[in-house]
Amino acid sequence: MSDPLASIRARITGFAIDHRKVAPGAVFGAFRGARFDGESVIADAVKAGAIAVVARPEAQVDGALHISDAEPRRLFAELAASFYAPFPAVTAAVTGTNGKTSSAELSRQLWHLAGERAASLGTLGVITSAGQDKAGSGGLTTPDIVTFLSNVHGLAMEGISHLAFEASSHGLAQYRTEGLPVTAAAFTNLTRDHLDYHETMEAYFEAKLRLFTEVLDANGTAVVWLDRGAAGAEYNERVIAAATARGLTVLTVGPDGEALKLVKRVPTLLGQTLTVEAGGASHTVKLPLIGGYQAANALVAAGLVIATGGDVAKTLPDLNRVSGVRGRLERAVITPSGAPVYVDYAHTPDALEAAVAALRPHTANRLILLFGCGGDRDKGKRPEMGAIAVRDADVTIVTDDNPRTEDAASIRAAIMAAAPGATEVPGRADAIRAAVAAAKAGDVVLLAGKGHEQGQIVGTDVLPFDDADVAREAATELQA
Repeated sequence: MSDPLASIRARITGFAIDHRKVAPGAVFGAFRGARFDGESVIADAVKAGAIAVVARPEAQVDGALHISDAEPRRLFAELAASFYAPFPAVTAAVTGTNGKTSSAELSRQLWHLAGERAASLGTLGVITSAGQDKAGSGGLTTPDIVTFLSNVHGLAMEGISHLAFEASSHGLAQYRTEGLPVTAAAFTNLTRDHLDYHETMEAYFEAKLRLFTEVLDANGTAVVWLDRGAAGAEYNERVIAAATARGLTVLTVGPDGEALKLVKRVPTLLGQTLTVEAGGASHTVKLPLIGGYQAANALVAAGLVIATGGDVAKTLPDLNRVSGVRGRLERAVITPSGAPVYVDYAHTPDALEAAVAALRPHTANRLILLFGCGGDRDKGKRPEMGAIAVRDADVTIVTDDNPRTEDAASIRAAIMAAAPGATEVPGRADAIRAAVAAAKAGDVVLLAGKGHEQGQIVGTDVLPFDDADVAREAATELQA
């Protein structure tokens, strides 16, 4: 394909999709979105110094080069990638409803243990062996394409050779993960989420599937979790079929996996022992993370590392040395009565069910669950989560979780309607204090929904809030 920027490439200073960030010499991406029409500010971008505009053929562009395409987001990503390159030599993407953050970060840890200079990028920001840097992520699983590509380029300039990043359905649908070579891609699972945006499960799945049908390199490897007895397993099978049809290498991991077959899982006090078959040999992994889904994340991460050149004989033993991910079954505090309090990001029906199941083997007495549902998001999952909570937990407290512009009481009411026996406590801080105070010896407390988040969105304001901090404060108050 000829270079549409050839005539101006020497003058390009950067790329922008926000007209307020356009500087002289920039290429501006004018996209029509659900909430904002970028074509309406093309004139402002040109006035600010944009020398080219990537937009639909129908867009009106005066005073700058009009690079037209029926799908301008895709073309913009490709052009931006050519500007921001080079990138890390090995990149792996993770998609699915649950497990993206943990799988990406555990991949980074395994690469690091193998001696590689590695990073992960996604919901938690950028993480390297030097620590965590949230700059540029904006708290989004997949940031905008300019931020994404510039961050990835910056990592390459810092000497990072291996990168694992999260590919969200929004990011894939909006071409925010395009441009850079993707060596391997993983699919964890698909359960109900983001239907406020995608509307149907099929549309949601199709967005995820793009990672394997269009984004992953033609000679890349697809790593797919495979447990045919799990809910939604048909989507994993469809990913395998699509990847196979495209001629990709496919590595399956899990109870029905062929590359890494999970034969047995035994919970221990602070983790679990896994028996994994790989290459005709049996391996014992003492994973220092609790819960079935943490085992799944760990094996998906191991699959990605093996798919990108890692040695099975080193990668699996290295799982003994990984550490937990912030806000993913993170033990925040132990109450004065001796009850551990865990914080988890579970905010979908499936994730909530999995988090409770993960803690059940470690619960001698009661499992106390606190959760809520976000406002301005998929309303259909509220009763589903309420029903799961009262079925699987011994004590359920329904409270607030980012009500946004919705009435918090109405959100709680929708949950409570399907959660007979649950207790409603308005105000998340008060609810956490109630959960911590109620915990007795042998109990386990799970604060679900917010995980690593450090803000509570009320209206359009983000108020400082951290579940783990509030839990620790509540436990301290009980000691006073």
